[in-house]
Parts: sequence; structure tokens; C-alpha cells
Amino acid sequence: MINIRRATTSDISAIVQMIADDTLGKTRENFQTPLPKEYRMAFENINADKNQELIVVENEKAAVIGTLQLSFIQYLTYCGGIRAQIEAVRIHKAYRGMGIGETLLEWAITRAKERKAHVLQLTTDKKRPEALRFYKKLGFIASHEGMKIHFN
Repeated sequence: MINIRRATTSDISAIVQMIADDTLGKTRENFQTPLPKEYRMAFENINADKNQELIVVENEKAAVIGTLQLSFIQYLTYCGGIRAQIEAVRIHKAYRGMGIGETLLEWAITRAKERKAHVLQLTTDKKRPEALRFYKKLGFIASHEGMKIHFN
């Protein structure tokens, strides 16, 4: 049995540990004890913003085993529509392949509909082909080409 809920400050370490625990995350995160203060500051900013929802999945022992961030972006196109954006989806490596990620994404789809978003989007790194297959299985379509500029 799992529980999906909003993250609290006590979840920050578990979230950062999951984000840092993959090939790409190891190169850009700084998981250590204690965590650098920037993570807590980021959490506080996310938590204070009504258009940001940092979500965790707990197992039956209330341990955090999954996470994602769901953002709601108001814009003028689509008649002032709301775009929902999923970021930083992670499931603890010991719990992958059990359907938890699918349950979490289905939760996010339902939540985006509740907030009257007209579209739900996400990006996945091209270095993660298994993630791309996973998202396609859930009905996401690779409809656009994304581009970035990194400043660090």
C-alpha cells in the first residue's frame, strides 16, 4: 500500500537522495549529510508557491520511495490556459518495476485535470531511453523538440 502526498521539510533529504541516485543526477546534485542549505531554500520557495506541488510517495512504513514536482503555468495562449509540467520524477531503485511510477503519473494526470490544465507535459533526457518508453506507455506523445541553454 502506498500513499501519495505533498512533501514536507522532513522529506527533503530522501527526495534529493533519489534525484542524485542515477547516472545524470550524480553529476549535478550534491547529496550529503547535512544537505547544503540551497535544497531547503528551494523547498521553501516551491512550498510557498500555489502553482508548485512537490509530491512524494510513501511505502507502508511511511518511507519516501518516490517523488515528482508538478508545476502549473498560466499563460496567454489557449485563451489564457494552464499548462501543467512534470519534473524530477524518481522512484527509489528498490521499488522500480512495481507499478509505483505508473500510479504516481496517473495521480499527476488526475491532478492536472482537477486544476483545469489543458495540457500536461514533461521532458525526459535523451540519455534515458527507458524513461521515454515508460512515458509513451502512459500516453505521452513526443510532439515537440525541446531545447535548452545551460548557464553553469
